[in-house]
Amino acid sequence: MAIVCMILTAMVLLAAGTLYWRTRRLLGRLDHMLESAMDGHFSESEYTEDMLSRLEARMYQYLSMDRQDRKETAKERDAVKSLVSDISHQTKTPVANILLYSQLLQENESLDERARQIAGQIEMQTEKLNFLIQSLIRTSRLENGIVAVVPKEDRILELIHDLPHPASAQAKGVEYHIVEEMPDICACFDRKWTVEALSNLVDNAVKYTPPGGKVTVSVQEYEMFVRIDVADTGIGISEEETAKIFARFYRSPHVQEERGVGLGLYLAREILHREGGYIKVASVPGEGSVFSVFLSKRA
Repeated sequence: MAIVCMILTAMVLLAAGTLYWRTRRLLGRLDHMLESAMDGHFSESEYTEDMLSRLEARMYQYLSMDRQDRKETAKERDAVKSLVSDISHQTKTPVANILLYSQLLQENESLDERARQIAGQIEMQTEKLNFLIQSLIRTSRLENGIVAVVPKEDRILELIHDLPHPASAQAKGVEYHIVEEMPDICACFDRKWTVEALSNLVDNAVKYTPPGGKVTVSVQEYEMFVRIDVADTGIGISEEETAKIFARFYRSPHVQEERGVGLGLYLAREILHREGGYIKVASVPGEGSVFSVFLSKRA
């Protein structure tokens, strides 16, 4: 009886050992597959039925499909890059010429007042078209990786000083104020793209603030983030709209008469997301809004 038990024990141990080594070889093979796929060097190998488990075969099938999908995605991205480049190049000269001719028409003294007004409308609509084209090009370049957001440690004060003064503020009678008592601190951001995001917020604030109102930019430091507030005394945003305003092409029915295409806030959010930050809004209809940009202090 003891001999039988010993034989059974030996058989169990042998089976367990065989299963262990087969499992180990399988896991090793799967690990090699995944590592090759992540490095971009995954290729088909020779397998025999006694070596390849069902799980291994399915893993190979999945990785092969994923590799093909990535090739197709790369091809589509290259096509988009080419299209965006063509649009940018092909529209630049016609738009510039239309603007030039419309301005020349307005300066032509032989035209009557009605004709000058029409020329002025042509100029205004062409500027809107150019604004739309440039907004779409910037958004497409960012979304398709044609240009990358590369955050690095930088000074917040220099970022704020790089913000262009909104030309429309003075013409509209809106006070634009940057709080000077700012902490000299650093955060991680891409200065060029973050200036783009903040400028969109400032332009929006001025656009939706009536004459006599005020737009203020301030900075506050936290342990993990730096917060930049763009506050205005404008028309405000209703609670049900705060979840919609960052969507691409969304425009409130209350501001349809204002210039814009609904890309500014969407682009700002995308930029901040890609550099590890985020944006929040607090608003009271009729009293104003505060758009808060949070930039990480660590890479």
